[in-house]
Amino acid sequence: MQISLVRDAIAAAARVVVLPAGIGKLTCTGYVPDSIVAPCFFVGEVDVNYDKTMGRGTDELLFTCRVLAGRADDRSAQRILDALLSGAGAASLKQAIEAARGGPGEMALGGLADDLRLERVQGYRWYEHQGSSFVGAELAIKVIGSGST
Repeated sequence: MQISLVRDAIAAAARVVVLPAGIGKLTCTGYVPDSIVAPCFFVGEVDVNYDKTMGRGTDELLFTCRVLAGRADDRSAQRILDALLSGAGAASLKQAIEAARGGPGEMALGGLADDLRLERVQGYRWYEHQGSSFVGAELAIKVIGSGST
């Protein structure tokens, strides 16, 4: 799998969430941005487990993504974050990202991977980014695919 292409595809999948009226759009990027326009989703660190099957058959990528909801009003920012972290609904990142798995028999992320799954949310707290604080959380996404591409 090509890590850069997978990063961008995860960000594109997250981009389809629909936030409550008056919030605006979720800013999404496959890389850690220099500055944040909240609410923001980005793909951060990646851990790579090679050779999950023999002969370079399958690799596993474990991405730590972050969603930062805001900082102006702690209660409203946490409500936005709660909507993004819900398991279902128009604003659900889990639902949006896992929709990129494709249908039965289709490759995930537009053909870049065999499968992906948003496994868990962790670290619901205040984050510092370039000197500003944002309420946010980390999302752990597992992607599996060919080790030979």
